[in-house]
Parts: sequence; C-alpha cells; structure tokens
Amino acid sequence: MSPELIAVLAVIAVALAFDYTNGFHDAANAIATSVSTRALTPRIALGLAAVGNFVGAHFGAGVAKTVGDGLVTLPMGVSSLGVVFAGVLGAIAWNLITWYFGLPSSSSHALFGGLVGATLLSTGGLVQWGNIGQKVLLPMVLSPIVGLTLGYLLMLAILWLFRKGQPGKLNRGFRWAQTASAAAMSVGHGMQDAAKTMGIVVLALYTGGFQESKTHIPGWVFWTSATMLALGTYAGGWRIIRTLGRKIIDLGPPEGFAAETVASAVLYFNALVLKAPISTTHTITSAIMGVGATKRLSAVRWNVAGNIVLAWIITFPAAALIACVTYLLVRPLFG
Repeated sequence: MSPELIAVLAVIAVALAFDYTNGFHDAANAIATSVSTRALTPRIALGLAAVGNFVGAHFGAGVAKTVGDGLVTLPMGVSSLGVVFAGVLGAIAWNLITWYFGLPSSSSHALFGGLVGATLLSTGGLVQWGNIGQKVLLPMVLSPIVGLTLGYLLMLAILWLFRKGQPGKLNRGFRWAQTASAAAMSVGHGMQDAAKTMGIVVLALYTGGFQESKTHIPGWVFWTSATMLALGTYAGGWRIIRTLGRKIIDLGPPEGFAAETVASAVLYFNALVLKAPISTTHTITSAIMGVGATKRLSAVRWNVAGNIVLAWIITFPAAALIACVTYLLVRPLFG
C-alpha cells in the first residue's frame, strides 16, 4: 500500500474510534431524562437512542461539510493527515477523561479543539479563526442560553396548561410523550455528532487524494459513521447518564419531556437550517437547568451545574493542548 493510503486509513480508523467514544460519552444526551423519570428502561432507551442516532446521521450532510471544509486549512501532502490524526486523538483522550469523571462535556468542541491545536503546530496549516468564532464559539455561547430560556418557558407553559390535572395521570401521560421526545432527541444527536465524524473522513479522503471534492460524502461514509455512533450509544455512558439525569435536578416526566423537546428543536434548527455544528451536550444540559428553575432556583444543584460549565469552558483548549502533544509525537510518522 502507498504511504497516502496507509495515512488515510489510519485517520479513518481513529475517526471511527472517536465516533464510538462520542456515542457512549453522549448517550446521556438522548436518554438520561427518560431513564431518570422511568419513562423508559435503560436498555430500551439505549436501543431507541442508537436507532435514532443511526437515522439522524443521514440528515447531517450540512454539518459534515462545515466540519470538513470550514474550520482549518491543512498543509499539503501526507503531513496534513498527521494533523487530522493528532487532532482526533486529542478529542478521544478528552472524551475518555471527562467520561471517567462523569462530566457531560462536548465531544464536538473536543474535536474542534483537537483540530485547531494540531493545526497550530503544523507547517503550512491555517486556522480559520473567523469561522471558528462564528460557527463554533458563538454557538457555544448561544445554544446554552437558548436551551435554558426555552426550557424555562416551555415548562412554564406546561405547568399552566395542566395546572388542574391530576399528578398521577399527568405523569403517566408524559411518560408516553417522553418516548417521542427521546426519539426526537436521538435523531437530532445523530444529525450533529455522526456528521462531525463524516466531515473528518471526507477531509481525509480529499487530502489524501482519494476524491476530488471537499464536500462530497460517499454513501459508505454515511453508513459507517452512523453505525459506529449507534454502537457506541448502545454501549452506554452510565457515569454521565447519572450526572445529567439525577444530579442537576430531580426530574419528573413533564420536566423530562420539556427538556428533550426543547433540545431536539434546537438541534434540528441548527443542523437543517443553519448547518451549524453545535454541542448536543450543552443544549440538553442547559434545557434541563431551565426546566428545573421553574420549580425554584434552589431546585437546580448549581454546584454540579458549575462543574459542568467549567468542563464546557476548558474542553476546547484542553483538547487542543492534548492534540499539540500528540502531533509532536506522531509527526515523524506522517513525514
């Protein structure tokens, strides 16, 4: 095999490994609320999330194109594949660190941070800071604000509409409704997160000279990325599921439905309309906080929320730093 083919295969392999860790790291995004409210059993919820991720991946082409051709300009030749390889390894490492501590950090921002960190050390690489600011940093700030606000407003509307209902009947009804909202959340997660892996694979194929277009996504890339994300999701990420589902607030079925509905709507809008790669983690976590604040501000465990926000802030630079070190180690292999 040629050096170019070996390098491309190495990048694709590490991208799919990231996809798998993304699945079990971010499984909580789709199912934590449904599991914590007992709307779904854990295995049924994971199965539903896996199917939803697989389906959603096939609608994420716009996000994939942004990731593959909008954030960094790579150096020429095989050395550019070393940049991508190191960047994705940095994201995997940060995913594993935050999973170990049960922190729902953003796999998306870990990936972006990794790519930026490795690119900064490369000769001839260029970070498109304008696009980073517009397509990564701005949504990183806005999506939690939107999720928090809409979660609060939707929960207020539910409380008002069902103010005369019997709690027992309401909980049973919203448990059924959560099946639909969890499925919608899972599809939205697939649109966003499988798409990011697809963007990396396409970037590798183009850079290695195996396709002429920077944005064309071959059919096998859709299916492979979707399958790996679904498998990772089904493996579960119980540490983070416990954090999202139980440690921020005590969720009931109405609160779970409201949080999932808001988060999925935000994900759909960004993937299908803006084609912007946003964090599913930031979106669902902030929606849960907004929903919980309708009870009383003290209902939200702000110390836990603070630790989560801190993880959000440091994810991009931490993954970038790990990718820098990784790139220095692997650069001789991609000379």
